[in-house]
Amino acid sequence: MSSIRESAGNTGSVRLSESVWGHLLYVVAVVVFAIEMPAEAYGMIGGGFIGAVGFLAIWRYGWGFLHFIRALVYRRWVFPRMRKVADGMVSMQAHHAYLLVTSFRIDAAVTARVYKAAFEAALAAPGRATVVASLVEAGDQRLVKALYHSICKDQDKVDLVVVRIAGTGKRDALAYGFRAIARRSPSRDDVVAVIDGDSIVPSDLIGKCAGFFQLDPQIGALTTDEASEVRGSRIFQEWYTLRFAQRHTLMSSMGLSGRVLTLTGRMSMFRADIVCDPTFISQVELDYIDHWRLGRFKFLTGDDKSSWFWLLRNGYKMVYVPDMVVMTVEDPPTTNFVSAAAMLMVRWFGNMLRTNSRALALGPKRIGLFTWWAILDQRMSMWTSLVGFAIAMIASFFISGYVFLLYALWILVSRYVLTLSLLAARPRVSVFYPFLLYFNQIFGSLVKVHITFRLDRQKWTRQKTTSARAAKRPFAASNAMSAYMHGLSLVAFLTVLAWSVDVLPTPRAFLFFP
Repeated sequence: MSSIRESAGNTGSVRLSESVWGHLLYVVAVVVFAIEMPAEAYGMIGGGFIGAVGFLAIWRYGWGFLHFIRALVYRRWVFPRMRKVADGMVSMQAHHAYLLVTSFRIDAAVTARVYKAAFEAALAAPGRATVVASLVEAGDQRLVKALYHSICKDQDKVDLVVVRIAGTGKRDALAYGFRAIARRSPSRDDVVAVIDGDSIVPSDLIGKCAGFFQLDPQIGALTTDEASEVRGSRIFQEWYTLRFAQRHTLMSSMGLSGRVLTLTGRMSMFRADIVCDPTFISQVELDYIDHWRLGRFKFLTGDDKSSWFWLLRNGYKMVYVPDMVVMTVEDPPTTNFVSAAAMLMVRWFGNMLRTNSRALALGPKRIGLFTWWAILDQRMSMWTSLVGFAIAMIASFFISGYVFLLYALWILVSRYVLTLSLLAARPRVSVFYPFLLYFNQIFGSLVKVHITFRLDRQKWTRQKTTSARAAKRPFAASNAMSAYMHGLSLVAFLTVLAWSVDVLPTPRAFLFFP
């Protein structure tokens, strides 16, 4: 045992040493780059193209800084007080807890870890608990039952309910699980933890989360921090770790407003009477939108956005619990990083954009000004995040190549500052983060713009299932119109930016105005 600890300690020291040297080399390289840059490049500062992006830069970085400050306030001052009261509430009154786990096409080793953690959390719950397993394969059913008898043994505190469904998707799996819980007639103060089939929950999940629902009857759901166990190359590991660090900051900031931007499907906890509400079950199972151009189409993915929207529309508050961490096992859909990132971003951002417009329609009075503005920013940021890059490329081509060097220096410095800011959320940051931050900004924005014009295209990455609408008639007229509108919007975007740096004549010149 001591040799294992010693080996682990040595490994940790090596990683820390690599990290320190990597950061030192990064800083030295940026300083050398800045020193060696020709003086003519610095002479470009103050040019028209700088002024064109100045206002947007102040807005974007100001918005990010506001989230940073709000996150610190929430985690250091507001949440600790909530935690103290919530823990007292749990000790006074223990309600029934339900843990609904959905599993489909996940390997047996991960499934075993997920359900082992769920049973242990159920046993550690302050009151009675029921694990509801929503399964497709008979092999998973045998495995779950064997784990239940092995872990829970002869006791009457934890029950197991198995729900077998056809492999028609996670939305059906959740709906059948919700109905199974409803048939057991839970009370309003009982709680339901909805757990994904690749999420490993901590044993004190119920005891550390259930008390928050006693703070305010309008608190309808909560979600927690996440960490990842990535079964892929180093670049995937760093990318997921960065993503969850950014998520931690954003969710903490939104937690200050009492409403988060998503109730993640990995693990979110709800009041039992909410998941038993027929309108909630219908929202999750059969969600759809009516689009002015694409018509009506059902949602395949994004069940977490459907549940979030139902709570938002019905006036419920949502809590972020930053001191609870759920471990997720991540399997990238392909070994190629860019291809995998594209596939995952299409799903993530598609879910966001399909719900964004109807959430905005609720208005700031109904959901709160800050929450409403954050939702609006999701729609605007896909364009504003491309402005700096696009103007730098236009100015580099038409004005001076030095603009590109100046822009590159700005990216290296600013993204490193953003990387260091993540130390407020995580104990370690990687030297790869500046490059991954920039990749997420540019590549992610391009994916968002692409999806904006193709909201009906949906696909699961693990289950390999595609929406019936997208599978049929791949060259339909609606797809041609999507491509046309997408291209037209990009041309308009680039044209406006070219006008802003005086590369193209202004519209007044075309109209022969003096």
